[in-house]
Amino acid sequence: MSPFFPKSQRRLLSAALFASLLPALPLTAHAADLASSEACQALQAKYPQFKGKTLVNALNPHTPGYEALDPKDPSKYIGLDIDLAESLGSCLGFKVTYKPVAFAALLPTLQSGQADLVISDIYATKERAKAADFITYSKVFDGVLVAKGNPKNITGINLSLCGTTAAENTGFVEVPLIQNLEPECKAAGKPAPQLQLYDNNASCIQAILAGRADTYINDVNTVDQAVKAYPDKLSKATAVTLPYHIGIGVSKKNPELRDAIVLALTEIQKTGLQLELMKKWGLDQGAIEAPTIISSDE
Repeated sequence: MSPFFPKSQRRLLSAALFASLLPALPLTAHAADLASSEACQALQAKYPQFKGKTLVNALNPHTPGYEALDPKDPSKYIGLDIDLAESLGSCLGFKVTYKPVAFAALLPTLQSGQADLVISDIYATKERAKAADFITYSKVFDGVLVAKGNPKNITGINLSLCGTTAAENTGFVEVPLIQNLEPECKAAGKPAPQLQLYDNNASCIQAILAGRADTYINDVNTVDQAVKAYPDKLSKATAVTLPYHIGIGVSKKNPELRDAIVLALTEIQKTGLQLELMKKWGLDQGAIEAPTIISSDE
């Protein structure tokens, strides 16, 4: 997402300012134990400014496994990113509330001061790092979601997309990758791929189910969850390795929070809690990545 916000993104941001703040489900006993651990007690002493505070996490709650509305109680959120945010809060002594926004409004919401964090399955790219600092916690592997049987024979972000329609989220890194195929398709005598842009994963998946789009390329865990939900209608065509990482976004104006999260996340991984949470939500446990800061000096 560019740090410059066109009118469409400003409209999304304005809508986000009025979004409600919703709670998450209670932590597991393992995560709750963090607060009393020696390492986390030391971090709370080192960063006392966060203890007892309530921080706001901006999220796009339409990615099952990562963040979604609890089907048993729509007033609450569930998923890896929710548990991770609560675990960070437990370790550093702060509480978390959640501000649901469109994906394209995540970083603008953070930059505007309406949120303190973005933990929402967001890829930490150098371009996005112009708008926020990121702390990585997972590697990125994309999946290619298609209709059952893959009738268009799509095999990835390549010439197989020529003449097809891809549903994607506004602001996703896959959008320019697909757009960049246009000259290659034309050189091959084929029509360029078409894009349909939406505000969340659920709308992209519905576009394929309704026959409006041929594919949706996104985090492989999201694709796997969609196939699991609609096994008779959807398939995963392939997996695509991308040179990105999933990260936690923090305002550039708050480097102490960024550094505190690096240390708390390191402890969470050291205890095996992130591994436990990845398993709990059916995510690839081999994708865990040691915390690394991705930033950009403007």
